[in-house]
Amino acid sequence: MFKKLLFVAAIGISGMVFSQNAVKEKMSDYLDSLFIHHKVMGSFALVENDHPTFIKAVGFADAEKNKMANVNTQYRIGSISKTFTAVLIMKAVEEKKISLDKKLSDFYPDIPNADKITTENLLQHRTGIHNLTDEAEYGQYYTKPQTETSLINIIKKYKSDFEPGSRHEYSNSNYILLGFILEKIYKKSYSELVKEKITKPLKLTFTEVGGKIDTSKNQAKSYQFINGKYEASSETDMSIPIGAGNIISTPSDLLTFILGLEQGKLIKKQNVEKMKNFVDGYGYGILKVPFEKEWGFGHTGGIDNFSSALYYFPTLKVAMAFTTNQSDMDTNDISIKLVETALGRDFKMPSFRTVEIPENILQKYTGTYSSVGVPLKINIFIQNKKLMAQATGQGAFPLEATSPTNFTFDMAGIEINFYPEKNQFIIMQGGTKNTFTKE
Repeated sequence: MFKKLLFVAAIGISGMVFSQNAVKEKMSDYLDSLFIHHKVMGSFALVENDHPTFIKAVGFADAEKNKMANVNTQYRIGSISKTFTAVLIMKAVEEKKISLDKKLSDFYPDIPNADKITTENLLQHRTGIHNLTDEAEYGQYYTKPQTETSLINIIKKYKSDFEPGSRHEYSNSNYILLGFILEKIYKKSYSELVKEKITKPLKLTFTEVGGKIDTSKNQAKSYQFINGKYEASSETDMSIPIGAGNIISTPSDLLTFILGLEQGKLIKKQNVEKMKNFVDGYGYGILKVPFEKEWGFGHTGGIDNFSSALYYFPTLKVAMAFTTNQSDMDTNDISIKLVETALGRDFKMPSFRTVEIPENILQKYTGTYSSVGVPLKINIFIQNKKLMAQATGQGAFPLEATSPTNFTFDMAGIEINFYPEKNQFIIMQGGTKNTFTKE
């Protein structure tokens, strides 16, 4: 399902600047290694000082036909589509088609609290409108075509999650509504509006509203790598995420888009600045993105098994984008390495080394662990001769051994070190470290 992803962690990096070419070659090798070890397939690009400096595609667009991706392969970009929708709304404001304080009740009066919800609330996810993709029933219809009426009927049946304007909570429903509102005020399809007001002015060749994936047109399918082979994922029907996640594109096109936005080529610069009105880290269709002491903006995306990110750091004059159609690791780590590469900084290559640990040793680590100040427990158990971990209320995940006591789960950037003599383990994720003790 289309969803939000976490953005770049605020981190501190020290290190000397290396030859730009040497670091880019290393980034190329890194992406090749990720593909070879079945960690990632996708496309990646960088801009420095407003000029493209790096582009690379790895993996299959169509694994069943052994068709490799190239730099012009189109990928579903999920929620990065929300930035496009926000730009279209700001263009509509400029053209006096709508105002930021326009009430949702003028379009959809039956949605709970519609008379209290403004266009700006929708842009900033401050509506209280329930996220339809959070419900189990979403899994029953997301692959089937939907109409405006059917989607509105789904959205309006859920109770409001909170009073409009009182807080931020990400909801795809907000941007589905904005997509329909755009169609109403312009009397044109969302697809036509994207073409007329964004892709045509910026000459974006590979960006459009997607439909059924057609690999003969150089469009990628998404996959999971399971039991030694690539398994194709089911496809969200693109009639559903209108405005919230229905665009397909390439990293190069996405970089042209975010630079064009920043340079005032799509909407007036004062309206670009309005989009950066960040409240609780979210503006109008954009996230506030930290990197060291700098801040940028952009968005992430996830739909089916596609994931993507698009960030621009104005003070660094650096932008990065990627689109993946299979990932078995924390793609946030790729974002960080791409920015480091653009700044000419060396980075550590992963070893991808895993080892087989006898089951009698794994047995020493099993049990339920807890930690002072952490409101969940972690159960460690063995399944199919593999060590597994499961936190309270969450799904179980496999742990890959890199040594007899060290285990990782790359998809979430988790590392666990066991100390069986103390009945403890230390878990590290996103720069935080916690000690858990066996109960």
